[in-house]
Amino acid sequence: MQASRFEYRFRFAIHALIYILGFTAPWLFIPALADVPGFSTQSTWLIVSSMLSRQGWLTFSAATVVLLVIALAFTALGAFLRIWGSAYVGSNVVKSPAMHGAAMLADGPYRRTRNPLYLGTLLHTFGIVLLMPPSGALFTIILIWIFQVRLALAEEPFLAARFGQPYLDYKAAVPRFLPALTPQVPAAGAQPHWLQSLLGELYFPAAFLVLAVFGWSFNAQPIRQGLLISVGVWLIVRALLPNTSQDTPNPA
Repeated sequence: MQASRFEYRFRFAIHALIYILGFTAPWLFIPALADVPGFSTQSTWLIVSSMLSRQGWLTFSAATVVLLVIALAFTALGAFLRIWGSAYVGSNVVKSPAMHGAAMLADGPYRRTRNPLYLGTLLHTFGIVLLMPPSGALFTIILIWIFQVRLALAEEPFLAARFGQPYLDYKAAVPRFLPALTPQVPAAGAQPHWLQSLLGELYFPAAFLVLAVFGWSFNAQPIRQGLLISVGVWLIVRALLPNTSQDTPNPA
C-alpha cells in the first residue's frame, strides 16, 4: 500500500519519530516485559557481541570491532547514496513536502536504481540500529523498510501519470531499490551539484564520522549524543540552503 499524501508531506517527521522510538524503546518500561527474552535495555552492539563471544565464534573485543566495522560500512554506503542521489535530484527537491516532476531524471545513481535516496536511508538505518536496544532495532528496521517502500509506491503512479510511456520504460529497465551493477538507461545529461548535496545531506556523512571517531571507545552513549548533535546541525544547515534546485521526479 502506498503512502498517503499526509505521510509523504511529513515523511521527515515520521522518519524522526521512528528513530526516536527505536532509540528510546518506551515499551521496555512496561513492567510485564522486564523479564521477557529479547526486551533488554542494553544496546544491540553489546548483546550481539556477548552472544558471539559465548558461542566461541569471536572474542568479545573482536566481536565489538567487527560489528563496528559493519556499522561503518552501512553508514558510509548510505551517506554515499544519499549525497550522490541528492547531487542530481537537488537538495531543495529532497526536502520539499510535495512531489516534483518537471523532467525525467536518468543520471547518476538513477541509472541503476530508481530510489537511491530511500535505499541510502535504509542502509544508514542498518548501521545505527547497533546503538539501539534489540527490540528498538528490530522495530526501526521493519518500520523504516516498510515506509521506504510505501513512499516509493506513492511516487510511481504520480510519475506514470506525468511522463507516461517514457517513465514506464524507465521503470521496467531500472530496479526499484537493489542497484543494477551497470547503468540500465542512457544518461540524460544532468549535471550534479556536489556542494549543495553535501550540505543538504550533512547528517549522513556526519553520522558516519561520529561512528568512526567515537566508536572505538565502544561506548554507545557518546555516539548517540553525537548523532543527536549531527541532526541539529544538519537541520540548521538545511534551513539556510538557498532555494534553488533541479526540478526532478525522484524526491526523497
